[in-house]
Amino acid sequence: MGRKLLLEHIQVPGINTLAVYREKGGYRAVEKALKTMSPEDVVEEVKKSGLRGRGGAGFPTGMKWSFLAKPEGVPRYLVCNGDESEPGTFKDRFLMTHIPHALLEGMIVSSYALGANTSYIYIRGEMMPQIRIMEKAIQEAKQAGWLGKNILGTGYDLEIYVQPGGGAYICGEETALLESLEGKRGNPRIKPPFPAVAGLYGCPTVVNNVESIAATVPIVNDGGEEYAKIGIERSTGTKLISASGNLVKPGVYEIEMGLPVEEFIFSDEYCGGIANGKRLKAVVAGGSSVPILPANLITKTINGNPRLMTYESLADGGFVSGTAMGSGGFIAFDEDQCIVRNTWNYTRFYRHESCGQCSPCREGTGWMEKLLYKIESGNGSLEDIDLLWDIQRRIEGNTICPLGDAAAWPVAAAIRHFRDEFEWHILNPRESQQRNYGLAHYAEPLEPVTQ
Repeated sequence: MGRKLLLEHIQVPGINTLAVYREKGGYRAVEKALKTMSPEDVVEEVKKSGLRGRGGAGFPTGMKWSFLAKPEGVPRYLVCNGDESEPGTFKDRFLMTHIPHALLEGMIVSSYALGANTSYIYIRGEMMPQIRIMEKAIQEAKQAGWLGKNILGTGYDLEIYVQPGGGAYICGEETALLESLEGKRGNPRIKPPFPAVAGLYGCPTVVNNVESIAATVPIVNDGGEEYAKIGIERSTGTKLISASGNLVKPGVYEIEMGLPVEEFIFSDEYCGGIANGKRLKAVVAGGSSVPILPANLITKTINGNPRLMTYESLADGGFVSGTAMGSGGFIAFDEDQCIVRNTWNYTRFYRHESCGQCSPCREGTGWMEKLLYKIESGNGSLEDIDLLWDIQRRIEGNTICPLGDAAAWPVAAAIRHFRDEFEWHILNPRESQQRNYGLAHYAEPLEPVTQ
């Protein structure tokens, strides 16, 4: 069994309450940080831990904190990104639902480290149960003296507020989130300036993901060096994975970084294999925005090495033969799933969620949706595949925020690895409306990918 840092007590009855959370060692990190460490000490431990942002970007958290500007007389803010709108990702929702005080403790520790006296938890508007749970946890913590004025007699003051989001995927982008938090339309800002210099209300701000903030608790409790001993290479610690799709045991799993992908999919300890005795066709490893990989490339790299659940191993081969850890939204597809229909479905989502600021994204996502529907409905032509490739290429890297990339990458990867399935849809329009393409060569031994 892998080590559990965030979900160790997930099965304990009442762990969502302050009393039980305290019984299991909760808020020790707050006591340690506020009473025995300076804010700089906490930042240093997070740096030593090697913790990387768990929301998708994978940027070193301690380094991000160190960029925070500290002008005299200007407030600083910590904003927790609980928007979690990436299709296939639900681990932050799970954490807030079942162990809300883990996030709250992380918020207090992180706010102290950053010198923030007011912090916000921004939660997707549709997630009302989680909003209510976090509000209740804040109330419990405040009544017990963990929030408010002069916490634990240390002279440190902190207020935390929950803000329901606008229900838009774009608000998962940190500057769009800040715009929404300020009461404006959630459109991404042009950078620079970066939030570390001019963020919420024009003040220095750090925006971190729910899981990233919760992970600071074991780092403070055990020390950054101990945390860094878990995992391999620059992928340290544990990671929450949202596993869904055609799996025997879908759910949220906490894994040690470095676990082989094949073990995660097929072992009884984790996902238990592909449901209904079917074969694995493809996997989206990090949420809908990362490239989809066929079965033979998700279990092994192009060089034949076992693929591991780390930032480095999943990215091995670049986007030609690799993918990304992303937000940890792990979606498995069995042999009966249609890649064309799945890609069209993702593209519908990104077209709908585009804020419309950038014309490559605004127009390009619409064109991709139309072309994919044309192919899926049996009315496509072979030229449409090349047109799709050209459109996604013109979107990627040409927008203010990463939503353009998120829309382009799934299309590019689907064509790159499953072009024969697109061609079959076009050349067999009637048959494609009656059955799916199937498994084809996707589970066969690897051959070098040229495109």
